[in-house]
Amino acid sequence: MSRSERPHEETTLDDVYEQLETLEETVDTSDERSEVHRTMRLVSRLSHNAAVGKVITGFTRKDKAEAFVGSVVIGLPMVVEDGVFSIGSFLATHPGLLLLHFVFTVGLVVGILYVADFREVQIHNPYFGVVPRRPVWVLLIAFATAAGVMTLWGRITWTEPWVNCCQVSVVFTAMALGGSLGDILPGESEQRTLDGR
Repeated sequence: MSRSERPHEETTLDDVYEQLETLEETVDTSDERSEVHRTMRLVSRLSHNAAVGKVITGFTRKDKAEAFVGSVVIGLPMVVEDGVFSIGSFLATHPGLLLLHFVFTVGLVVGILYVADFREVQIHNPYFGVVPRRPVWVLLIAFATAAGVMTLWGRITWTEPWVNCCQVSVVFTAMALGGSLGDILPGESEQRTLDGR
């Protein structure tokens, strides 16, 4: 059964292209054929445009899992890197730079999610009416993953909580980057629908 014959399914750009190919075989004049070809080129451009399709609004369990996986994939090399400890110790003695480090991390996540235009992500039902849920969760997942893995693997023992927290913050930045990419990049190859669902 062809896509166009399947009942009760949402229409995809592939379905539209298939219908245009059928139409192309039935038109009589060169003007009509030219118009069909122009429409087919437009549909082809749309099918390769990442901005067309499902608009990301909510933050589901699947999104949280994707953020976690992205955090682990990008952040694991940092967990075994000894440079993390010297950077963390340096940040522990320079609170102003630590604050800038956190601002940088938050800016990086917000930039990837809302500015870089990998996919169209909209703010939906923010905390307190202003704080977007998605970056909050991505950051929390990244920090918890960094602290958890570093503790689990004995990289930190929490004998010096302030210094250890600063060391975790270095891995946290890498994991936040991975978490935000992991959250928005899966599904790029899925069929995009015309009605935005």
